[in-house]
Amino acid sequence: MIINTGEAQISTTREEFEQAVAAPASKYTLTGNLETKSPSNFLASVVTLVAVAIMILGLALDNIWVGYISAFVVLFASLRMIWPSWGNIWTSLIPPVWRSLIIASFGILAAIAGLLMLSGSNKDFGSRNIVINWDAIGALGELIGALGQILIAILAVYVAWRQYVISRDLTIQQNLITQQQTIDAYFQGVSDLALGEQGLLEDWPQERVIAEGRTAAIIRSVNAEGKAKILRFLSQAKLITPLKRDRHLGRPILDGNGSYAEDRLEGIRVIDLGAMLACADLAGTDLRRTDLAEANLVKANLSGCDLVRANLSRAILYEANLSNATLRATKLFYGSSETATPRSRTKMPDYKTGQYTGVVIENANLTGVDGLSDENRYYCCAWCGEQSRKTIPGGCEGIPNKLGR
Repeated sequence: MIINTGEAQISTTREEFEQAVAAPASKYTLTGNLETKSPSNFLASVVTLVAVAIMILGLALDNIWVGYISAFVVLFASLRMIWPSWGNIWTSLIPPVWRSLIIASFGILAAIAGLLMLSGSNKDFGSRNIVINWDAIGALGELIGALGQILIAILAVYVAWRQYVISRDLTIQQNLITQQQTIDAYFQGVSDLALGEQGLLEDWPQERVIAEGRTAAIIRSVNAEGKAKILRFLSQAKLITPLKRDRHLGRPILDGNGSYAEDRLEGIRVIDLGAMLACADLAGTDLRRTDLAEANLVKANLSGCDLVRANLSRAILYEANLSNATLRATKLFYGSSETATPRSRTKMPDYKTGQYTGVVIENANLTGVDGLSDENRYYCCAWCGEQSRKTIPGGCEGIPNKLGR
């Protein structure tokens, strides 16, 4: 019973997936909509063809009444068949704004023609009879023809623009699918490199170099959401977290709780991001609980980014854009906010007092950041510099500028 239920769920999921994939394509198809809603009255088609044959026969026999009756039958049957399809074409090709504009244009032309016909300029002096000025009507006809050509040209431009928009949307969708396939292949490749046959981490130096090379190659070729997916994968898999290793074999050590032991001071990462994220665009992405410690994010765009419980200790956010980002419970340093200092190139960090464990946040844009705790606010005001202090919500009154510039 359990197996049958699983198969039914898989079948249902597959049907939903196929419907979801087919749904966007129907958005751009016009013929499918017309086929489903077009009249399927076979009798009307037969009547139309028979009436056309009778009309031709009446014309051949010089019978006017047979020709007239057949012509009216053909006209009525044809209008009855074409009217639903014409309504679909009208609603599919012409947007509501253009429909009102077209109808209003015809209304204005008809009103102008009617006013000219009813005005005194078309009457003889001393007479109430309206005199038709055929020259004026001819000029008006030429004007209507010119306006019709202009409308046709505008409609052609609009149709071309719609085709461009549709083609662009389809190209974007195809690029997203290709990007996701590339990311999936990257995940599988890194997993095959880092994991042994027993599923344990077997990251020898050559394998780490190859994994870093793959990461550096792909992280620059995907968009912001793709970068966020890669970072979430690497962080959750602890591939960018410094792990404690055996001094003789260099293999990661288990912590006794079913995970690998971390060593922030002397640990070695499977993949070292280095400067891969410098100037990267990560705006509006989800980086919750992501380990970005010691990452080089110089001039990176993190505006609107969700960094809840992310680890940014010893990261370099020099001139980074953090406007409207969420920094709730984000780790910017270790130890106390009063003793913590930004990272140093030459001095080792002290994770007890917090010295040299903090993020480098000089000249960063902190406008509109959300969830900034008192400790993080104190650290940012103390070490972000005079320019960035003006962007911190709530101000930095009473907090010294320890950076000195």
